[in-house]
Amino acid sequence: MTPHRPCPAQGAALLLAMLILVLVATMSAGMLWIQYRGIEVEQAERVRAQAEWLLNGAIDWSRLILREDARGPNVDYIGEPWSIPLAETRLSTFLAGASADSTTVQADTGPDAFLSGQITDAAGLYNLQILMQSSVTRANQQQFERLCTAIGIPQDVADKIVAELAASSSAVNDADVDDPTSKAPDDSLLEPARVEDLVWYGIDPKWVKMLEPFVDVLPQVLPVNANTAPPEVLMAMVPGLNRGDAQRMVAVRQSNPFTKNDEILAALPPALAASATSMSNYSLNWSSSYFEVLGQLRYEQHVIRERTLIQRQGLNTIIVRRMRLSPVDP
Repeated sequence: MTPHRPCPAQGAALLLAMLILVLVATMSAGMLWIQYRGIEVEQAERVRAQAEWLLNGAIDWSRLILREDARGPNVDYIGEPWSIPLAETRLSTFLAGASADSTTVQADTGPDAFLSGQITDAAGLYNLQILMQSSVTRANQQQFERLCTAIGIPQDVADKIVAELAASSSAVNDADVDDPTSKAPDDSLLEPARVEDLVWYGIDPKWVKMLEPFVDVLPQVLPVNANTAPPEVLMAMVPGLNRGDAQRMVAVRQSNPFTKNDEILAALPPALAASATSMSNYSLNWSSSYFEVLGQLRYEQHVIRERTLIQRQGLNTIIVRRMRLSPVDP
C-alpha cells in the first residue's frame, strides 16, 4: 500500500496558519507592551503629581514657621525654630503627631514618603544685586573682591564677574522694552536671577560652586544680617576685618545675638568700630526678610528636590522663585 502523501495545498494552509499565529502573537505582545508602558507612564505621572502636592505642603509649612517667627521680636539669628534643619522623616509621622488621637494614625500605615529640608537666611549672604545697580560704587565692587579673596577665588575671576554683571545691567537698563531693536546685538543674556547663572559669562563652574554658599541674588538691595552671615561675608562687608575678628563676631552672636547697631559695633575691633559713623557704612543689621527653603521629598523610587526663595513682609510670606533641583545638586 502506497504511503499517503500530503497535498501541497494542505502544506501551504499549515504554513499560512503558522504565519498567522506568529503574527497574532507578535501583535498581542506589542499591544501588551504598549499597555504596560501606558500604565507605567500613568503611574509615574500620578507619583509626580502627588509628590508636587506634598512639596507644596512642605513649602506652606515653612511659610507658616516664618510667619510665626515674625510675631516675635524683629531679630533673626541662628538658633531660632526656622533655622533648625528637618532630618529625613516619614511623612506619616507628622500626620500621627498632628492627630488629636494618636491611635487613629499609625506611622507605618501612611504613604511611603520621606521629607527633609532646611530654611536658611538669604539676607545673611552677599547679594549680587548690589553689583547690578546703576549706582554701584567702587566700594561695592571691592566688597565682592574681598569675598572672593576670602574663599580662594582668583582676583581675575572676581573682576570678570563684576565687569559682566555691570555690562548686563547697563544693557538691560538702556534697552527700550517697547522697542526690541534697541537691545544691543551682543546682549543675548539677561541679568542673572540665580548664582548658577554666572556660568553664562563663561565663569568656570568650579568657581561658581565655591561662590554658592556665600552669595545669592535677591530682588532688592538690603543690609546683610550680621547674625547669620558667614565669616567670609562679614570680612567682605567690613573693610579691614580679618578672619580671626570675623570668627570672634560669630562666637559673640552665638551666645548673644545682635539686636541693635551698637551691639554689632561693639563686636568689631575698636579701630573699625571707631571709623564707622553708623552701621550703614558696613551695610549690616540684625534682621531678615528673605529666606531660602531647600526641600527634599523621597517618594517611592523618586527623589524630588526644590529650592524656594521666600520673602517675608510682616506676617505675609511671598514665594519669589522656585527651582527644581536634580538629586545630585547641592
